[in-house]
Amino acid sequence: MSAADRSWEEDSPERLYVITRGRSGQAERATFDLVTLIVARSEPTPTMQPEQAAILRICGSPLSVAEISAYLRLPMSVVTVLLADLLSERRIEARAAVPKAILPDHALLEAVIHGLQRL
Repeated sequence: MSAADRSWEEDSPERLYVITRGRSGQAERATFDLVTLIVARSEPTPTMQPEQAAILRICGSPLSVAEISAYLRLPMSVVTVLLADLLSERRIEARAAVPKAILPDHALLEAVIHGLQRL
């Protein structure tokens, strides 16, 4: 295998640079985290990047960013750049994971328990 062939292997930095068009994904990390759920809103088109088309194909049902990264065998930083492009084109919908329930104050719960015990 020549040096030119090795430079375009699947996990080479050059290939990842081309996929993201040189963007790092730092800004997108605020939008997407590992558990953000992604759902496709459209079908892939023939002119799309293969990686973006793959995202649309696998996200017929909600998948987390971590799952997409694993299925595509791409780093999360690369996936977030691709997702940001798809989101700006309204081809996907991003849903935050279900937030933890906000629990009432511990002192309030104790007061309610004491009040119920007095009844």
